[in-house]
Amino acid sequence: MKKFILPLMVLLFVGSLFAVESAPSEVVGYVKYDLLAGNNTIALPMDQPYELASEIGDAIGATTVAYFNASTQVWERIDAFPWGGWSGDFNVTNGQALWISIDAEASFYSLGNMPETLPVYNLLAGNNMIMVPLNRSDLNLASLVGNDIGATTVAYFNSSTQIWERIDAFPWGGWSGDFDTAIGDPLWVSTDIAGTWPAPAGRAIQSKSAKK
Repeated sequence: MKKFILPLMVLLFVGSLFAVESAPSEVVGYVKYDLLAGNNTIALPMDQPYELASEIGDAIGATTVAYFNASTQVWERIDAFPWGGWSGDFNVTNGQALWISIDAEASFYSLGNMPETLPVYNLLAGNNMIMVPLNRSDLNLASLVGNDIGATTVAYFNSSTQIWERIDAFPWGGWSGDFDTAIGDPLWVSTDIAGTWPAPAGRAIQSKSAKK
């Protein structure tokens, strides 16, 4: 899950992270995702040119591109035909987390301007996919992400082992474990109730398990 945001120009006298968090409309850069053969997760943090899943699949050389539909709780996918083209398509948006399958190692760059408006996720009760926002470098642990959202589960997909690594919230407080997170990370979160995140005025949605 190692990725880097690297401003390409402007504000060169300011540290890259400070530039990302203090002047989003002025930063041009990229977030890099190193992908392994098999299944991977990526996100689209920068204001990049892709409009369709097939365009991302073609750019990476993927065999499958999918997104998690929280309304149906299933992955919606398109598959590449051996002779070219795709089995279907869907629109992609900034901040979206995606599932990618590839046959060989590759790198994906979300390249472009820092979005003027960072994504807000409409989370449904159940499972959801999110990305750690580019202005939330404070969320450097899965437990912090979970607490901020009010989630019951936070997980990431480990491409090396091809399994989801997860932590679960205890009803009495605390978590079953932890792992590092960073801006741009695609994450799987489970919540007990619907809500938006990041919430207005820094208030996260509150799951039933977090209520006293």
